[in-house]
Amino acid sequence: MRRYLVPLIFGLGGFAVLMALGLWQVDRLAWKEAILAEIDARIAAAPVAVPADPDPEADRYLPVTATGAFTGETLRVLVSVKDRGAGYRLISAFETGDGRSIMTDEGFVGLDENAAPGPATGVTVTGNLHWPDETDRWTPAPDLGQNLFYARDVAAMAQALGTDPILVVARTVSGTDARATPMPVTSTGIPNNHLGYAVQWFGLAAVWLGMTAFLLWRIRNRAV
Repeated sequence: MRRYLVPLIFGLGGFAVLMALGLWQVDRLAWKEAILAEIDARIAAAPVAVPADPDPEADRYLPVTATGAFTGETLRVLVSVKDRGAGYRLISAFETGDGRSIMTDEGFVGLDENAAPGPATGVTVTGNLHWPDETDRWTPAPDLGQNLFYARDVAAMAQALGTDPILVVARTVSGTDARATPMPVTSTGIPNNHLGYAVQWFGLAAVWLGMTAFLLWRIRNRAV
C-alpha cells in the first residue's frame, strides 16, 4: 500500500484544489449575476433630472431626462455595430433649460449619414448618465480637426465641445426629427465569464482525477 500513498495524496489533493477553484467561480457567478441584475434595475428605473454635480461612481447608469436644445456642436466617435457595420456615435452639446451645458450621446449614424445635423430647440432627451471606460494606451489620439474620436472619453470630449463632463446616453430623443439611432446603455457589454471559468476548473478536476486513477492502475499492474 505504501507505493500507492504518495500518488493518492497528490492526486486527491490536486482534485480538491481544482474543485475548490470551480466552486469559487460558481460563487463569483452568483455575485456577478446579482450585480448585473442591480444594474439592469437601475438602468430601467424612472428618470430624474440631471443632478447638479453627478458622481461618476454613485450616479453611473442613473436614468435622467433633460429638456433644452442641441447647440449644433458635435463630434463623432468611430464604432462598428452588428448588422450595420462601421459608423459613428453622434456626441452633441446640449444646453438644458436651466442653462447648463452637457453632452448627449444621440446614438449611431452611418458613415454616409449626416454626422453634423446642426442645432435643434425644444428637445427632450431621456437616457442614462454614463462614464464609459473605453480608452487604453493603444487608443489613437482624437483628430480634433475632424471632430473625430476613436473611443468615448468623457473628460476629453467635454473639453473639445466646451461642456461640463456629463454624458447622457440617449434612450429616446423627442421634439426633433430623428438624428441618430439610439444606442442606449445596457449591461450586455459587462463581462461575466465566471460560468466558463467554473466549467474549465471542474473539467480539469475530472481530468486530474482520471489521470490519478490511471497512474494507480499502472502502479498496480507493475506490481503484478
